[in-house]
Amino acid sequence: MTGKPKKPKLEHSELSGEFTEDGMTVLVDIFRPAGTQQDWRMEVITRDEDLIEWEEPFATDREAFDEFLATVARDGIKTFFDDSDPAVH
Repeated sequence: MTGKPKKPKLEHSELSGEFTEDGMTVLVDIFRPAGTQQDWRMEVITRDEDLIEWEEPFATDREAFDEFLATVARDGIKTFFDDSDPAVH
């Protein structure tokens, strides 16, 4: 009997959470497989459930969050609400 492979449990960074600027809110999710010392992955999810993923992992959750903040500072939070194809950073 075969079933779906189980999704690995994830450890979410305490830096994950909602981020609001200019009246727009996104969910920043920084995570890695639970119980590991693997690099951190980052996704940003909009209210419309658009998913923006960073291709490259981060050595620390702080590096991931700093990259998110740098993206917002450089491009504005509206960059996550672009109506074109889903973004990959």
